[in-house]
Amino acid sequence: MTKPTIHLNGTSAKNLLEQYRAAMEAISAAGDALAKCGPNGRDYYPQGPEAIGKALDEHRSRRQRLEVIYDEITELAIHCADAAQDR
Repeated sequence: MTKPTIHLNGTSAKNLLEQYRAAMEAISAAGDALAKCGPNGRDYYPQGPEAIGKALDEHRSRRQRLEVIYDEITELAIHCADAAQDR
């Protein structure tokens, strides 16, 4: 992962940290919303017995991708927090 270089001519560590925290909150809210709209078997049975399993797998995949993004943003936020402490 390419992390920002914190220096005088760039965005401050504090501002970057605030931006990453806002992104983390938004991703967390998206994860909560996504969790609420998980597949319901009643919506898939007309497609056949395997449809719900496929829909559940796809739903899990979407949630996992959000988790990966959240983890990446967290790593960037930690980098900025560490830089802010060093100043």
